[in-house]
Amino acid sequence: MIEASRLKKVYGSTSEAVRAVDGVSFDVAPGELFVIMGLSGSGKSTLLRMLNRLVEPSGGELRIDGRDVLKMGDADLRALRNRKINMIFQHFALFPHRTVRENAAYGMRVRGVAEAERLERADWALETVGLGDRGDAYPDQLSGGQRQRVGLARALATDAEILLMDEPFSALDPLIRRDMQDLLLNLQRELQRTIIFVTHDLNEAMRLGDRIMVMRDGQVVQLGTATDILHKPSSDYVREFVSDVDRSRVLTASSIMREPLMTAGITDDPRDVLRRLSDIEAGGVFVLDGGRIAGVAHDESLAQAVGEGRTSLRECLTDGYEQTGPDTLLVDLCRLVGRHVVPLAVTDDDGKLRGVVPRATLLTALSDARTTDPDNSRKAAAHV
Repeated sequence: MIEASRLKKVYGSTSEAVRAVDGVSFDVAPGELFVIMGLSGSGKSTLLRMLNRLVEPSGGELRIDGRDVLKMGDADLRALRNRKINMIFQHFALFPHRTVRENAAYGMRVRGVAEAERLERADWALETVGLGDRGDAYPDQLSGGQRQRVGLARALATDAEILLMDEPFSALDPLIRRDMQDLLLNLQRELQRTIIFVTHDLNEAMRLGDRIMVMRDGQVVQLGTATDILHKPSSDYVREFVSDVDRSRVLTASSIMREPLMTAGITDDPRDVLRRLSDIEAGGVFVLDGGRIAGVAHDESLAQAVGEGRTSLRECLTDGYEQTGPDTLLVDLCRLVGRHVVPLAVTDDDGKLRGVVPRATLLTALSDARTTDPDNSRKAAAHV
């Protein structure tokens, strides 16, 4: 969706030039939540504004959906900003004299959409962000978190494919900020927009980003997943940067899960399943039906079925297992692992098995965590 190559932004004369963005290259896939992360002065917000040319690049190449953005004329650029891209700012940018509904509908008003249609779309967007009953209120009647939800609703209402988010939650209290992060993740799972999200908060970056691009002094110092950056920092700067991250509250089940040693199909023969279990010296196995977990077959029940000449696995199944979603934090896995003969199952929204988290795997991940509160990590591990 977005391809940037050697993008630059230079301020000042040649002798005293300041390179705010210095040869940055990256790409963003459709539906990806891509985070640009860095401290003040790293160039992250300047780079974000270059993507819709609110800041004019000094050089490089930029393509959005295959089109050369830097060669666009005024009309094409207006269409890009009005229809393809929407921007959400840190300080809400709401009109105080317009109702919440009118604020949410404003982007479509600029497009010239008929009033009835834009208000209907605004109501849908407000309902989506949890403000369906506040359409007639004014911004000064809302909390900070609610005002930011209106800003998000305005972006959603336009149906723009790309959202540029410039530290949108940084002015919010920690609990409200967490709620907004949850809301964004839930919306992204449902709507699959392409999002470029700027933040200076590493924990926020780790929690939200499919991939994270870390910047320093206008340059990219590392680009990768949260797991890549935590476990394989590219430099001493990145290593120091991530040293205080509480991995148990950043990494998720999907980042540590692995393939199960074996699974069985619902139509498999108990004798064959028992033989395969013996080969891996395991006491139980997930039995799948169309990829979904039908139950767990224990070695004892399999042996009994074989002895009695039964050929159906269905009669061997129990519900002795725990399951969780791929986005569950490590700290929340502690109460789930180690209770059954099979590992913790990680399933997707359709209930299909994506992987497993054995107890030893979780303990290893927790022991690798270097946190600002080591006692918290020990307490978490003690519950495993």
